[in-house]
Amino acid sequence: MNRIGLSLLVACLWSMSAPADELLVAAASNFSAPMNELVLRFEAQTDHTVEVAFGSSGRLFAQISNGAPFQIFFSADQDKPERLLASGLAVPGSSFTYATGALVVWNADEHAAVPDTRALSHDSELRIAIANPRVAPYGAAAMEAIASLALSEALADRLVLGENIAQTYQFVDSGNAPLGFVAKSQVFLDGSLRKGSAWEVPANLHAPIRQDAVLLTRAQDCVACQQFLTFVQLPDQRALLAGWGYRFD
Repeated sequence: MNRIGLSLLVACLWSMSAPADELLVAAASNFSAPMNELVLRFEAQTDHTVEVAFGSSGRLFAQISNGAPFQIFFSADQDKPERLLASGLAVPGSSFTYATGALVVWNADEHAAVPDTRALSHDSELRIAIANPRVAPYGAAAMEAIASLALSEALADRLVLGENIAQTYQFVDSGNAPLGFVAKSQVFLDGSLRKGSAWEVPANLHAPIRQDAVLLTRAQDCVACQQFLTFVQLPDQRALLAGWGYRFD
């Protein structure tokens, strides 16, 4: 949909008479900072409030499958929204890719250097943090990249698993792991690295991290939820997400 079409659609949705609602959203941990900013913008323009629960996509998917009362799910992949659609837990036709993520190898030390793959292999004792690949798409992408670099065996005993990408970031930020595979959105803002040193993992080393959002069936008649999903797709909000390092392939 083009910019004019989206703007008209938003105007129509905003004009609908609907009481103020509180939205309950589940969102992948890599999206926490951008989501918090989106919520502030949305609440400033509407009477609605938005509560967000962050976690690994796998954990959130399990909670939704077990009846958690979320209305919208922002996953870090496409697989889990598709599975919710297949099981009848999400509204057909409501899913869309809200961003494509990027993966970086990061060191929180301002004086460290992470120029390329040498940072992963030069020290045989160096611990490297990644998100649990079983539940976190960024962890799965990290494992794919490690395999593509032929480093699976060399790094096998040196990986420290975070429950999600937020915990992985904390491992590195605290110094408990000198290096970590984290989301670019966690360490970049407006195109600049906020802290430490980082090497962006080439996109051809792993499958694209396309992140989909979906409206859950329990909220299929929620006008405010539809407003929020439309709001996220507006050009101004996409520009915000681009500043955090997301792409729109």
